[in-house]
This record gives sequence, C-alpha cells and structure tokens, in this order.
Amino acid sequence: MSLQLTTSNHNRDIAGLRYVYPVLSRRAGGLSIGINLNPNNACNWRCIYCQVPGLTRGTAPDIDLALLASELRGFLDYVQSGEFYRDFKVEAAQQCIKDVAISGNGEPSSVKNFAEVIHLLGDIASSAGIFPAAKFVLISNGSLIQQSNVQEGLRALAQYQGELWFKLDSASFAGRKLVNNTVLGQARLLEHLKIARALCPTKLQTCMLQYRGQLWTASEKQAYLELLKALPAAGILIRQIMLYSIARQSFQPEADELQAMPLAEMQAFADQISALGYQVSVSA
Repeated sequence: MSLQLTTSNHNRDIAGLRYVYPVLSRRAGGLSIGINLNPNNACNWRCIYCQVPGLTRGTAPDIDLALLASELRGFLDYVQSGEFYRDFKVEAAQQCIKDVAISGNGEPSSVKNFAEVIHLLGDIASSAGIFPAAKFVLISNGSLIQQSNVQEGLRALAQYQGELWFKLDSASFAGRKLVNNTVLGQARLLEHLKIARALCPTKLQTCMLQYRGQLWTASEKQAYLELLKALPAAGILIRQIMLYSIARQSFQPEADELQAMPLAEMQAFADQISALGYQVSVSA
C-alpha cells in the first residue's frame, strides 16, 4: 500500500470502510479514529467551509450496527498490530491513538438509535483497551440536543469519560445564519449549551475564517466574548475553547471566497478569551 496519511488528508474512504476512517488530527496531535454516521452526506446544517462533497440537507441513515462493530474491531486490531502505521507511513511521533471521534459527513446525533451507537462504540473501544487512555469525542452542532435519544446518548458518552465538542462558529444570529445556514436563535443556543453541559463534559469548537469581510469583525468578536461572559451566570460551566481555521478545500459554493484566519489574529483573540478565565487551544 502506497497511501500516506497526513493532517490535510481527511478522506473518509481512505481505509476502504463504510463507517470507520483514520485521521491525523491537528487538534488531537496524533491518530484520531473517525466514526462516520452520515455516509449519505446528509446534514441538517450547511456550513460554508464544509469539506463534504455532494452535501445534502437531511439526517443520518439507518446504521448497520453489525458492520459498524465489525469495522471498528477490525480497524483497532489493525492499528494495535502496528501494520496500519507502516501501511500508511505514519511518523513514529504520531503513532498513538488519541481519540475515537464521532464526526463524519453530517450531524451524527441525527441517527435514530444514537444512544445505542454510543454504547456499542464505547464497549468495543473499552474492551480493546483504547479507553481511558484515548478520548471518546462527539463532534456535533448541538442542534438536536432537545431530543431524548440524543440526551440519552450524551449520558452514555459521559459514562465512558467522553466529551462533546459543541460547534459554535458565531455568537450572533446573523453570523450563524451566514456560516452555518441555520436560524438557531440566541435563547435556543443557550438552552442547548445548558443541556449539553449538564449531561456531558463539553468544549466549544469554533472555526475562524474570512469570507467577504463579514466574518470575525470587531462586533462578531465582541459578541463571542460577551457570550462567554454570560455562560457562568446562566449555569453553563464550560472551561475550554478550541479555535481553528480551514486547512482543506471546502466543497460548498462559497469555497473560492473563503480564506484561513491568520494565526496571529487567532492567537490575539485567544488571549482575549483566556483573560476571561477560559482555557484556549489554537489550531491554524
């Protein structure tokens, strides 16, 4: 096999599996084992930086649990044997499983039996000795968190010492409508964050990018800082913010007009967030 895995190659099909794919993650700092619950490329949001080709509006399909289990067990064996690292030319410093991350090509919590999937993945990774050394991560836009099955899944995630990476690309209604093509209002956003934090350890994941001079203006940054100031008073105790920018090609109509945020500007904003008492990580 002549494939080489890099931080800029997040091809969901690189391992030839339906649900499981490897990623060398910038944020995790090593191998992330991705779980794609949206192989139909369907999501209830349409983020302008989304790297999914043929993205459609919709929900995740029914999951073949037997196939998912077989793929994850087999892939974990492949990695733990060392063959994966050799086949994909992974450097020695990155030959470590950092997390099992439920992400993929759409909103993963839209799976009908979401809680059952969480238990399945958690049990397999635990039995293989992956947890608790590696993290169990759900990357989600949090828009479906009012559903009982999603809440049950977050409780299960917490049982495996997992964490939710809650997408927050703008603290304003207008910003979310522009970046995520969603009409999630401010009151509902706070409600969803409060539910999330009550059920599972939660971090905020924020993509900073430039688009037509409309994103991350002084007013957008101030709105984000004001939201962070308001969270503790609302009983929402979130301690870590993850800032990152685009590093790969978007497949959305806005792609040609998107630019990565300069690292210096991201770091300066991170310093402002840190001054509020939050832990901040920056990934260019």
